[in-house]
Amino acid sequence: MRVLAVTLIVAAGLVLQTSLTRFTVGGGWALDLVLVAVCFCALSWGPTAGLLAGTIGGLVQDALSGGVLGVGGLSKTLVGFLAGAIGTQFIVAQFIPRLVVFIGGTLLHQLCFWGIYALIEQRAPSVPWDSVMMQALINASIGLLVFQIIELAPGFAARRRGRRSRLSSGGRW
Repeated sequence: MRVLAVTLIVAAGLVLQTSLTRFTVGGGWALDLVLVAVCFCALSWGPTAGLLAGTIGGLVQDALSGGVLGVGGLSKTLVGFLAGAIGTQFIVAQFIPRLVVFIGGTLLHQLCFWGIYALIEQRAPSVPWDSVMMQALINASIGLLVFQIIELAPGFAARRRGRRSRLSSGGRW
């Protein structure tokens, strides 16, 4: 069941990423919704789910981007595993720890990504660190928003059911 959930979450991240790319890249700011999905799965279900999400998401994203196949997959797999390991070892249920995981995951992903490309091309890349930091903040904001929505949804549904039952029984607000 978790494999299906991880696959669906990563697929949703991939679909949204490819749909929003034309709006974000030309606009000057970048986000990586696949990485957000990987960190979400890792924090929700542990390092194995993060490993699976990172592998699937990274390899599919590499295949779609036309770059070297496996660079993004390895980077996202490493981030997914470490985010899941951190999530199981520490209490990562509050705002600040999740913020640190999403920002750290984005920075680690970019560091691995650029580092592997530096090894492949045999030259030092020029990493746009201001853009990387902006991406880390945007990824963290989206990841925290997704967690907030997921955590508030059951309470919203319960309140809605309670309101319907009061209305159907003739009760007042």
